[in-house]
Amino acid sequence: MSYALDITFIRLALMKEALLKQNFIPKSLIIVFVLFGCESNKADLIIENGNIYTMNDLNPLIESVAVKNGKIIGVGSKHNIKPFIGKKTKILDLKGSTMTPGLIEGHGHFMGLGYAKMRLDLSTVSNYDELVNMVSDAVSEAKPGEWILGRGWHQSKWDIKPLDIVKGFQTHNKLSEISPNNPVWLKHASGHAAFGNAKAMEIAGITSETEFGFGGEIIKDLQGNPTGIFNERAQSIVNKYVESEGEESSQQALQLAVQACLENGITSFQDAGSGTNSIKAMRRGLNDEELRVRLYVMLTSGNPELLKDWYKKGPEIGTGNDHLTIRSIKLNADGALGSRGAWLLDEYRDRPGHFGMATQSMEYVYEVSKNGLVNGFQVNTHAIGDRANREVLDQYQKVFNEHPELAIDHRWRIEHAQHIDPLDIPRFGKMGVIPSIQGIHMSSDRPWAIDRLGAKRIIESAYVWRDLINSGSIIINGTDVPVEPINPIASIYASSTRQTLKGSPIGGYEPHQKMTRLEALKSYTINAAYGAFEENIKGSIEVGKYADFTVFSQNIITVPNNQLLNTKIQYTIISGKIEYKAN
Repeated sequence: MSYALDITFIRLALMKEALLKQNFIPKSLIIVFVLFGCESNKADLIIENGNIYTMNDLNPLIESVAVKNGKIIGVGSKHNIKPFIGKKTKILDLKGSTMTPGLIEGHGHFMGLGYAKMRLDLSTVSNYDELVNMVSDAVSEAKPGEWILGRGWHQSKWDIKPLDIVKGFQTHNKLSEISPNNPVWLKHASGHAAFGNAKAMEIAGITSETEFGFGGEIIKDLQGNPTGIFNERAQSIVNKYVESEGEESSQQALQLAVQACLENGITSFQDAGSGTNSIKAMRRGLNDEELRVRLYVMLTSGNPELLKDWYKKGPEIGTGNDHLTIRSIKLNADGALGSRGAWLLDEYRDRPGHFGMATQSMEYVYEVSKNGLVNGFQVNTHAIGDRANREVLDQYQKVFNEHPELAIDHRWRIEHAQHIDPLDIPRFGKMGVIPSIQGIHMSSDRPWAIDRLGAKRIIESAYVWRDLINSGSIIINGTDVPVEPINPIASIYASSTRQTLKGSPIGGYEPHQKMTRLEALKSYTINAAYGAFEENIKGSIEVGKYADFTVFSQNIITVPNNQLLNTKIQYTIISGKIEYKAN
């Protein structure tokens, strides 16, 4: 090749890169690039013949995508992508299916998802007797003294209420009768309460004399006897006696979590609070090539020493081709509505005189927030009740005011942002705080949440997604798995219809707060990527980004509401590799 031709080739290559970044290559230039570029410019994979939603507002709908070395090298019509086809290029024909950027679970508990699959799933029980029967079956197969563990019960969703109720919860008597020798410990669906039998309380040394202070509650009957319900931080009294998870079980949990993500079209997962053992399991999974989804991990604030160690070394970004990033901290300001632990400005309608509780002091929230900002960490705080949301916003604002030079692009989040006083709604957009919501919680909780808050608060301040969007907030979405199933279709459905999964009520609860279908999809893709500082590498189908895609059996933007839940995941593709294919 002559010197002049060599310079021309270099110029063309540079021009190509510039145009690729703008998602535009004129047909004439494609031909020139093919002539000069030979086989090295050919794609490993071409995906075509589908409805492909890019989440790029400048180029929203395309026909075909070219992938090389795990990243997108071309987007456009089938005709314009044709020059990327080489001798070794594989073609994936979508046959009219719909493809989007890979879905991002915006708030879940990754290892918790895996462990939940290894324990009793109580999410389907419709009354206390069904729960007791399920535990009884497990006891019959257990070794003497072995712990019976489960999760998923929710007393407010039961069809039949137990005869014996104390402060809205069942008592342990029936549970203790069928399992006198095996300790039983059953987590509430929310994770913010747990239910134990007499044997579990005996092992933990719980008596009528046992009390718990700040941030938790041991519920007792009128005689002062523990009922078996441990609310919020009081769970720790029994948790420390529960059989610990070993390396073998953590590896199994990780494998189960990965598979569940892939089957549900999840290519990235934002993990809402992990400690040392979970992070070790994630690293093992990465080293063993078992961690096939991308993780964005929040450090649990329940371990101050863990945070101190991370302050010293700073965030970890993009390990293993962006399969493991640890750059945020998870705080916990209050509990959940289901357990009446959410911290409210006014008392619970169905428990007069009770306001819920803070589960971490606001002094600690401030301290961690300040240290997080100074040391380069994003801060994400669980807040469900309106008082918790207000208090957290106050602490965030205090830190921002003290360090304005560090708070320019902080992208701090409030996880759940479920019940917000109308005066505080505009503060999210004004402060740049991201509401990390879970659409499915509205669908699942709204039928009974009105009993907790009353109609006025439900209408004005609960699940106020449209108000948040209108005030300038960027909303991200998820399921809070294992609190709810990881199914993103259900959460997109709930976000855009505001109905239960059974389709009620007609028109949805507080329909003026609905998201559009496209907004709901963005909350699972480009918005979620933005909420993790990753919008430059994922979240939309654009040249240069990872080839992470989710393929659906139906067009999830246009399919009627009453058919949306029938949508199936056909493919989950990560870095251009098909990690899941439906049978």
